[in-house]
Amino acid sequence: MAIEWTKDLETGVALIDEQHKELFDRVNKLLAASSQGRGKEEVGSLLGFLEEYVVTHFADEEKLQQESGYPEFAAHKRLHDGFKNELAKLKEEFEAAGPTLRFVVLTNKIVVDWLMKHIAQVDKTFGKYLRKA
Repeated sequence: MAIEWTKDLETGVALIDEQHKELFDRVNKLLAASSQGRGKEEVGSLLGFLEEYVVTHFADEEKLQQESGYPEFAAHKRLHDGFKNELAKLKEEFEAAGPTLRFVVLTNKIVVDWLMKHIAQVDKTFGKYLRKA
C-alpha cells in the first residue's frame, strides 16, 4: 500500500521536491500505522503532522507562485484548498471511528490518489513554468 517517490514526479524545484518526498514518507507512515492496527494516539499524531505539513507545503508553493507571477495561481490555490477540506473530512472519519479499514481505504483514495495526480500534473506544470521564468 505504500506510495513510492519516483524521479518522474520531480518538479525540478528543490524545495517543492523535498517537501513532496517528506509528504510521501509521512503518508506511508500513516498508512502503515493504520493498516497494522497501531493505537489511535499514534495514528492521530501522524495524521495531525500530515495536516500541519500540508499547510506549510501549500503556503511555500503558493508563495513561489505569487512571487513568480504564475498565471494559474488562483486555480492551483483552489485545488490546495479543496485538498485541505478533504483532509479535514478524513480527520473527522478518524476521530469518529479510529484507524479502521475504512479509514485506510479513504486515506488511499483521498490522500494518495490526490497527491499522485496533483504532483504529476499540476505541480510539474508549475515547475516547468518556474524554471523558464
